[in-house]
Amino acid sequence: MARLKVGIVFGGSSEEHAVSVKSAQEVARNLDTEKYQPFFVGITKDGAWRLCDGPGPDWENGDCRPVVLSPDRSVHGLLVLEQGRYRSVRLDVVLPVLHGTLGEDGATQGLLELSGIPYVGCDVQSSALCMDKSLAYVVARSAGIATPDFWTVTGDETIDPGRLTYPVFVKPARSGSSFGVSKVCRPEDLATAVESARRYDTKVLIEAAVVGSEVGCAILGNDLDLIVGEVDRIALSHGFFRIHQEEQPENGSENSTPVVPADIPTEKRSLVQETAKAVYRALGCRGLSRVDMFLKEDGEVVLNEVNTLPGMTSYSRYPRMMAAAGLPLSEVIDRTLSLALTGKLR
Repeated sequence: MARLKVGIVFGGSSEEHAVSVKSAQEVARNLDTEKYQPFFVGITKDGAWRLCDGPGPDWENGDCRPVVLSPDRSVHGLLVLEQGRYRSVRLDVVLPVLHGTLGEDGATQGLLELSGIPYVGCDVQSSALCMDKSLAYVVARSAGIATPDFWTVTGDETIDPGRLTYPVFVKPARSGSSFGVSKVCRPEDLATAVESARRYDTKVLIEAAVVGSEVGCAILGNDLDLIVGEVDRIALSHGFFRIHQEEQPENGSENSTPVVPADIPTEKRSLVQETAKAVYRALGCRGLSRVDMFLKEDGEVVLNEVNTLPGMTSYSRYPRMMAAAGLPLSEVIDRTLSLALTGKLR
């Protein structure tokens, strides 16, 4: 039986480029090559697309050829430039292993929609919605899901520091991970935090701090047919949760450890999982996502954010939560590809 041809796209021009490469390395290690024939497409930090042998740490200096994902549905795959001519490679499915801007915000998903190739993960609308935290909060609230109080600052707009109750968190509204995020405890520090967030996005989100444990839940599936991973809890050594070091994001967090399964009572664990499923459905997620939340002392669960293409590195939360629920990464990959091709879990 012929192997399915899978395009694995990684890298990208966002600040999470290095994390994406690490995720792709784990995917490559756990892909069943007896069932799937991988075609690794690396995107450089400058945005150049290259067909390469794999996502090794020095992949850009290996045997790479210029490649484009054709929006022409009759090609249904890649156009590879070799010896001055293009040859086509038809793909059965694409697995985007991209994080952040232009990877999980709907841009890549739009290109894949044009190409007509089935792909893993959320569609254009839900990808864009989840990437914009303020819009995700509006939709979640309309579905009866608790969110932090928040304000947005766009363009050259300013906000009166005196109208806020501190501490607050200031973050780019449409960026990944903890890049550009600041905790502000004094009104006089607000303007500097807003400018820091503007390095990553012209739209800035200011959130009221939520007192509680940071918890997360991995979800796999479509519509009503969902697999829910174990809940995790973020144990902090100091400061606030940063999933990556900003200078070397590929090395993971320097101030936190995820506890999986979370050391919380069974009834609260179930509430977190049910809330995660409600968020997933309300925001139109498909394929897979990681839903991050706060668990308050009074038992209320509050949405933090949704990652539609969560990290797959050795230290990433999503594969750990799924593994704790009995699904190793190889099976997660297999099921997401099956979902992309058939729309159903098997």
